[in-house]
Amino acid sequence: MTIPLPSANYAVRFGVDEQTDARNRLTSAFRIFVAIPIVIVLGLVSGETFAANGRGGGTAAAGGVVVLAPVLMILFRQKYPRWWFDWNLALLRFTNRVAAYMLLLRDEYPSTDAEQAVHLDIDYPDVQNDLNRWLPLVKWLLAIPHYIVLFFLSIATFFVVIFAWFAILFTGGYPPGVHDFVVGVMRWYNRVAGYAFVLVTDRYPPFSINA
Repeated sequence: MTIPLPSANYAVRFGVDEQTDARNRLTSAFRIFVAIPIVIVLGLVSGETFAANGRGGGTAAAGGVVVLAPVLMILFRQKYPRWWFDWNLALLRFTNRVAAYMLLLRDEYPSTDAEQAVHLDIDYPDVQNDLNRWLPLVKWLLAIPHYIVLFFLSIATFFVVIFAWFAILFTGGYPPGVHDFVVGVMRWYNRVAGYAFVLVTDRYPPFSINA
């Protein structure tokens, strides 16, 4: 199977402003604990919830990125409802703000709605002209090479962030090279998500951490 080449001007663009002032050593040292409240909030809006009612039953609701519904709409109607796209984009932006905070890229506490210094832009697709109606059925499969690479990049990121943690504690700064690497891995994740799950483009994601 031939994998299509990516475009230089990709539909998913991501970046994190580098923090140039002195880092907060205290919140960095205990970041995993300080982040607990916002991680819980993220879990509530991105995972399944269940609420009991007064008659012994319950009501289930699912959050998270909307995937299967757009697949069906693109396949049968060649449509991508704008509010589904807006939800996916807002959730991914929130997720990335939390991830950037957990990865020590920024000191400001993640907002649930403000963009802050974490930037994610995704082009709203022109479904009839830009998307193949059958491709959503196999995009998750075509992205398998990316899953493999990202698995190893995630391991590397874990150790790189530990190094950055020590650097912040002893020097008060986040090494620029580490910043670029971690942001690049996050960019890679977002591009694969945009292609295989958010379904905004048919252009295959580049195997690159660069912008």
